[in-house]
Amino acid sequence: MGCSGCSTSRGCSTTSKNLPGGCKNNGSCGTGGCNKLSVFDWLANMELPNGQSQFDIVEIRFKNSRKEFFKNVNNLQLNVGDVVAVEASPGHDIGTVSIAGELVKLQMKKHNVNFDSVEIKKVYRKAKQTDIDKWQEAQKLEYNTMHRARTIAVKLGLQMKISDVEYQGDKTKAIFYYTADERVDFRELIKVMADEFKIRVEMRQIGARQEASRLGGIGSCGRELCCSTWLTDFRSVGTSAARYQQLSLNPLKLAGQCGKLKCCLNFELDSYLDALHDFPEVNNVKLETEKGRAFHQKTDIFRRTMFFSYTSEPDNFIALPVDRVKEIIDLNSKGEKPADLTVYTERKIVEKKLDYENVVGQDDVTRFDKKKKQNNKNKNRNNKKRNPNVSANTNPNTNQQQAKPNNNNNPRGNNNNRGRNNNRPKPNNAKPPQGPKND
Repeated sequence: MGCSGCSTSRGCSTTSKNLPGGCKNNGSCGTGGCNKLSVFDWLANMELPNGQSQFDIVEIRFKNSRKEFFKNVNNLQLNVGDVVAVEASPGHDIGTVSIAGELVKLQMKKHNVNFDSVEIKKVYRKAKQTDIDKWQEAQKLEYNTMHRARTIAVKLGLQMKISDVEYQGDKTKAIFYYTADERVDFRELIKVMADEFKIRVEMRQIGARQEASRLGGIGSCGRELCCSTWLTDFRSVGTSAARYQQLSLNPLKLAGQCGKLKCCLNFELDSYLDALHDFPEVNNVKLETEKGRAFHQKTDIFRRTMFFSYTSEPDNFIALPVDRVKEIIDLNSKGEKPADLTVYTERKIVEKKLDYENVVGQDDVTRFDKKKKQNNKNKNRNNKKRNPNVSANTNPNTNQQQAKPNNNNNPRGNNNNRGRNNNRPKPNNAKPPQGPKND
């Protein structure tokens, strides 16, 4: 699994940018290199003492995570990213220099490889153009060969899964990586594939984690799998790691792409174990009080809090700090019992959290409505100050006056008050209506 700019996992160095799968970033990938387990040579800028020659062993990287050490017997000037032809059995193979110089010594010590070991093979030469062309042709055959080999294995009734194929640089040999739950007799398979592909076949069994590291993918965290980018030490992961971290034992959430428990469960396990040293043993913690016996329910490691419940009230959780739990245990060891556990609970002062994302109300949906109401109120106040004769029944939402002042000398009033005046009672001195005149 390479970086996001690569189509395959061959590399992005300055030399390999013209090779298949190179991302043409000239060695400046955003992920620190588009090859798995890219190593930063922090000794590259340091000069050797006078009279000391450069270390004659280099580390060569092949497809995916396969790396091996080779001896530079011809004293070639090799730098990181150079494509070289190395010794293989049989023939030769093509690889890329991943580490050169004094840093190789530290890597060999890390992997417990002896400097004078006879198993260390040789570097023949820097790869020629004909070698690179042949290597490219071999890489193009890997995908179709893998699917054809899977078909042959199914026809032979073998319970195995061929996950990857790696051709040798000279196209004379191929390594078939497979996974299987049980032991598989693939002797007949090797004969059929040797006749089918006209190459020498080597079968290599790998585990489920190694298969996931070779195939790569995206984890539930949204990032590339750790096993396909930097992780090399596949330690066993048990369910105890999830229990120590107070995680729910849900296999759907705890399982990775390989079907095993996620390797990241071991990353913070040491920190949790160190924090749990201050906590009393959960299985043996039973607090005796005058109210009754209390048993342990759960533990909050981050807040250093333990929750207890009385046997008579199992649904009532009482939070106690670790220090208070230790005090009660000491009292019980002396034969003393506290009155109640609630005496030892701490009163928490709830602080009001500042909403830094919406301090001035800029994200409020109704912020314009509030400003509009305030502006209408201010306008009404200003109108009252300017014209005190305005009726109090003014509608603030429409800003329209229901009764206008009588500014003219019309005794009948304006037209808006006609309906209101007709409903008023008539005075007593009003004249009765007169009938028609008789001529």
